[in-house]
Amino acid sequence: MTDPDPLGLWRRLADTSVLLDGFHALKHALRFGAEVPVAVTADRRAALALADELAPDVRAALDALLTEVPESVYTALVPRPHPTAVAALAVRPSRAAHLERLGHTPRTAPVVVLDEPRNLGNAGAVIRLAAGFGATGVVTTGTLDPWHPTVVRGGAGLHFATAVERLTVAELPPGPVFALDPEGEDIRGVKLPDDAVLAFGSERSGLSDALRARADHLLALPMRPQVSSYNLATSVAMTLYHWSAGGGASA
Repeated sequence: MTDPDPLGLWRRLADTSVLLDGFHALKHALRFGAEVPVAVTADRRAALALADELAPDVRAALDALLTEVPESVYTALVPRPHPTAVAALAVRPSRAAHLERLGHTPRTAPVVVLDEPRNLGNAGAVIRLAAGFGATGVVTTGTLDPWHPTVVRGGAGLHFATAVERLTVAELPPGPVFALDPEGEDIRGVKLPDDAVLAFGSERSGLSDALRARADHLLALPMRPQVSSYNLATSVAMTLYHWSAGGGASA
């Protein structure tokens, strides 16, 4: 059943909730246990048809949750309307729960650290990658909010599939820190342990002095001479793939 006053509920929760922008963000949030008190769509029939095709596992939940509203109301609720005309609000997981998950040892998968990232879309893409590889979590340092609506949109709602928090360098989870840097050792000769903390510098300036000082190992990705850098999300994908494949010699 749908809420009798979804717009009233939306207005009450909007300032304290996570915006799920689009069908896929809502689908993933539900799959990974997010608490979603309200969801709206400008075309309920189309949204449920998408569920039938792409997400039959959450179709019943969507049927019970989605409320159809006029398109003008939907577009007024979101900063950038999504092609699927679906939006929802979710409860953000507690910081304490995420810190416990990030700090729990022994870990079975790395933590990804984005050191002072600048681009919201890159951060979202990294969270999506981390969820896909089963990373323990994604930590950002600096001022970027990893739960910003644009980051959540870029992550397709997969924030709920991993632990996402903003921490200082001093608060990083335990584990050996492997930081990516052009002057580091070729990653192809290094086996990354499951409890690794994988750190990536900002798109513009690379690793901060604080993170570099905290690093136990500096690693470099293979790169053709005269090519200056990879995209941040590409670097994370290459590193997580290397970890998942178990490549390299013993670190």
